[in-house]
Amino acid sequence: MSIRIALAEDNSFLADSITERLSFFEDLNLKFWAKNGEEMLSNLDVNNNIDVVLMDIQMPKLDGISTTRILKSKYPQIKVIMLTVFDDDDNIFNAIQAGADGYLLKETLAKDLYDGIQQVLSGGAAMTPSIATKTLNLIRNPNRREDVANAEGIEPLTKRETEILEHLSKGLSYIAIGDNLNISPHTVRKHLENVYKKLQVHNKIEAVQKAKENRFIQ
Repeated sequence: MSIRIALAEDNSFLADSITERLSFFEDLNLKFWAKNGEEMLSNLDVNNNIDVVLMDIQMPKLDGISTTRILKSKYPQIKVIMLTVFDDDDNIFNAIQAGADGYLLKETLAKDLYDGIQQVLSGGAAMTPSIATKTLNLIRNPNRREDVANAEGIEPLTKRETEILEHLSKGLSYIAIGDNLNISPHTVRKHLENVYKKLQVHNKIEAVQKAKENRFIQ
């Protein structure tokens, strides 16, 4: 039986990459691609005969978490898998609160993405292993998010964000960092945007300096 997929992704390069991974499986049928949350909801108003939505988080007009919240209230039968570069506690927690059925990182291999789709359709919760661990920690320590947010006003960096900053401190370019970590330069840039917000800085030099001051990197 054909599985009807919809994709919400504002970056055409990443959308093509995801589409290519989906094309490896004959039973996956990509019905449409929306470039933002508003477009996704508009498409679903016309055709909500969709089984699974693959949802980016950071999008213009309407972000993925807000879109998920609206989508699940209108079409609870549709499964939503967050497909994102962000692995921080806030996004994971907010996505689950919004009703997401799964949370996978964009670097997920084609077979793992397929298995995740099958898992949510079977009533499970598809998660990248590192995300599953973070989710368990959030459940076990519900006050940890507030504690972190209040500690010196700086959120801790994720493992991936720290890796990128360590590479950045060595003077590597986005392309070189992406090659070393097996992610795209666009993904590197997205992570750094998140780092800037967390560290409350405006450029790479300030980010590296503040990360060292707070001992996030050596």
